[in-house]
Parts: sequence; structure tokens; C-alpha cells
Amino acid sequence: MKTMVCKTEEETQALGSKLIRMLPVPSFLALYGDLGAGKTALVRGMGEQAGTREVRSPTFTIVHEYETSPRLIHFDAYRLSDADELFAIGFEEYLAQNAVVVLEWAERVPEALPKERLEIRLLGSGEEPRTLEFHPLGKQYESVVNAL
Repeated sequence: MKTMVCKTEEETQALGSKLIRMLPVPSFLALYGDLGAGKTALVRGMGEQAGTREVRSPTFTIVHEYETSPRLIHFDAYRLSDADELFAIGFEEYLAQNAVVVLEWAERVPEALPKERLEIRLLGSGEEPRTLEFHPLGKQYESVVNAL
């Protein structure tokens, strides 16, 4: 595990930008954190680095796909009652794509998470700094976390 602190939303976005450059493709990131913890800011930074300024929280649509390089697929499980809803929209097919797949609110659908993944826990809210804990599950993610 590695812990990093971001003092501003801009720092969180910059970390997302750095992270997506380091990730192998395909990759899966499971994001954990309360409302306002910075999950979408992290993904926004990833999206900007990959080629889009359109990243927004997919809370109401569950998934946004971005034709970027690398391709970015952004899920939000906040409104889901269980993993079956995620599977009903083709989650497994998304996982099989050559893309970086990011899932916000991963704690709501633990049974849907792939065995190998990078878990990122974001702690903090409001104007306070964010603490990000990186938990790699799998060798490819261990090397990414070690290089951060």
C-alpha cells in the first residue's frame, strides 16, 4: 500500500493525469470514498490526460465511455442496489475491452470487482486535504503503485 496526500482538487486531478500514463491497458480501478472525497476529480484528471475534458460523474447514467487514448470507461455504482444491476448493463463486456475501466463507489458492488485491480481509497471532504491510499491487487498494479 502507498499513501499520498492531495491538498487541492487540482492536485487530485494532476495525480489522475500521472496515474493514467502509468497504467497498463487494460486496467481496472476501484474507487472508494464518501461524497465529495475527490473520486470524480481523480477520473477527470485521467480523462484530460487521455484526451477529453468531458469527464463528469456518471451517477445517473451508471457509465460514460470516452473515445480517448487510452480508452476510458467510467462507472458509478452509487445508485445501484446490487451487482446484478451492473451485470445487466454488460459490465463483463466492458471489462473485456482494451481500456482503463474506473468504478466509483466500488464498496457497493464488491462481488463484481475483478480479482486483479487497483483499489484507491479517498479520505477527506470539503476544503480539507485528501488522503489517497493505493492498494494494488496483482503484479501489474504493484509496479504502478511502486512508481507513483
